[in-house]
Amino acid sequence: MTTSHIEHREHTHVHGEGCGHVGVPHSDHVDYVHDGHIHREHDGHFDECEPDGHKEHGAHDHAHGEGCGHVAVPHADHVDYVHDGHRHAAHGEHYDEH
Repeated sequence: MTTSHIEHREHTHVHGEGCGHVGVPHSDHVDYVHDGHIHREHDGHFDECEPDGHKEHGAHDHAHGEGCGHVAVPHADHVDYVHDGHRHAAHGEHYDEH
C-alpha cells in the first residue's frame, strides 16, 4: 500500500519526540496525529499521510474500542487504533490497515 503525497501547507509546528502529539510508527517513518489528521515530515515540509486504496487487516480477532489498551487516534470521521506498529480502522465487519 502506498501513501498519497499531499503537502500539508502552512504547518509551522515541528513534530518530534516531546512535541505533544501522538507519534505512530508507520513503514519507514513516524506519523504524527495533529488536528484530526495524520502527517509526516518529508523533504523539509509535512505531508498528509493517507493510505491509497483499501487493505483489509486479516485475522484480527481483537475488538478495538474505549479501554481496549491501544492508543486511539481521532482521524477524519472515525478513530484509528495503534496496534502492532500500525493503525487499524473499523470498516464493516473487519479492520483496515491505515
